[in-house]
Amino acid sequence: MKWNTLLLLVALMGTCFSCSQSDQKEKNGQMEEGSYYENPVLGGDYPDPSVVRVGDDFYMTHSSFDYYPGLLVWHSTDLVHWKRISHALTEYVGSVWAPDLIEYEGKYYIYFPAGGTNWVVTASSPEGPWSEPIDLKLPGFIDPGHVAGLDDNRYLYLSKGYVVKLTDNGLATEGDPVHNYDGWEFPASWSTECFCLESPKSTVKDGYYHLITAEGGTAGPATSHMVVSARAKSPFGPFENSPYNPIVHTESRSERWWSQGHGTLVDDAEGNWWIMYHGYEKHFHTLGRQTLMLPIEWTEDNWFRVPEGVNSADQIQLPAGDESADGTGLSDDFNRDTLGLQWQFFKLYEPGRVRLLDGELVLRAAGNSFDESSPLLVNSSDRKYEVQVEYTIDEGVTAGLCLFYNEKGNMRIAVNEDRFTVYNQKNAKIREENTLGNHGYLRVLFDENEVSFYFSADGQQWNRVERTIEASGFNHNVFGEFLSLRAGLYAFGEGQVRFDNFIYNQL
Repeated sequence: MKWNTLLLLVALMGTCFSCSQSDQKEKNGQMEEGSYYENPVLGGDYPDPSVVRVGDDFYMTHSSFDYYPGLLVWHSTDLVHWKRISHALTEYVGSVWAPDLIEYEGKYYIYFPAGGTNWVVTASSPEGPWSEPIDLKLPGFIDPGHVAGLDDNRYLYLSKGYVVKLTDNGLATEGDPVHNYDGWEFPASWSTECFCLESPKSTVKDGYYHLITAEGGTAGPATSHMVVSARAKSPFGPFENSPYNPIVHTESRSERWWSQGHGTLVDDAEGNWWIMYHGYEKHFHTLGRQTLMLPIEWTEDNWFRVPEGVNSADQIQLPAGDESADGTGLSDDFNRDTLGLQWQFFKLYEPGRVRLLDGELVLRAAGNSFDESSPLLVNSSDRKYEVQVEYTIDEGVTAGLCLFYNEKGNMRIAVNEDRFTVYNQKNAKIREENTLGNHGYLRVLFDENEVSFYFSADGQQWNRVERTIEASGFNHNVFGEFLSLRAGLYAFGEGQVRFDNFIYNQL
């Protein structure tokens, strides 16, 4: 049953979240329409960005943790407007952290840590298909960063300040990792989470290996994370730390963006340079670490830095490139043959549970409780949004809409043949009798960390189910795992549920 057609079409057109700032009108007579952007360039939980330019095209991926299919790959022509194009990982190998996407001699590689070791997948095109993951047999390290050496060899930087040589095909290592960098000693008086020398990335320029690393810990206090730079004439060092360290850092919790760190450099078509990195928005750790970008300038003595007076909360001149259509929308009418790239399962990746049939998503129930249901999630990306969906449930099935951090941290509205129930984690907050039968509509409103739940017979007149849940604590500093609070669909019990017209609206 199709409903609210106009509302769905508007939502499906997508909202270019923070990059929509690029079409604002002239500000103070200084900027023309379409000439600037505002952070984040990707709203929502897209941490540890790795970006590469190939000709006029940019490709990017991020940590995907326990969300599968993993390693979502994006495409852009201007570094601000992004579109999903593929998932590079469909086999569960563990929680995927800090990848590195590179192009080498016409082939694409993503190096990434998961399950206590490091892996690589390859493809002839970023659109895929991507290979099965290959185990590099590098335990004990995270955050691999590929280096194409000036000596025509290939290397992999690793956490803790190590480097290892790769074979010519980049699919195995030669020899043992060698320590090459001690990091930058930040002042002991700074409020950080840990020293945590990690996420090494490399830019080779003008005879130098520029090593870009993260320190300070990725969460914890607002001033924890940072981007640090060093350079050497060899990938093995010795490295000289930049006089401009830290390149990126949150200096005070009064700033909009907290725990800024984990950077990678990229140049645009006109030779301008940029740093892509991540940060938490103040008071909105629930949204995870969002993708941010700042311009970079090179000094006469071949160091790089963020230009003086430029801040991550500013309006910033757009990079060179053609503005491409935005592909960040989360709504889905399910009128395709395959599931949209915005959807991911949590941990239990079972694509066989999903069928797209007659414009509906048919989801087979999993397990006997919500904890066992492995919800199907999208990456919520706004301080204010609503999600709603039409459902038809089989007898014996409990289904619903959830806001999900992990198995311990979640909230949801559930429906079965008897009742509607709102849960805060494992606790049933309130129940109402189901007088609608097996078909209806559900809605969740996220209003700056205050969450409310609704049901409806027609998708127009809504009944609110008390109570409102305060959600600001659903984040890594409370529940661990470096995740975010994501909206999604679930079903458990015996049978299936048919979902239609999933709508995500930024408010």
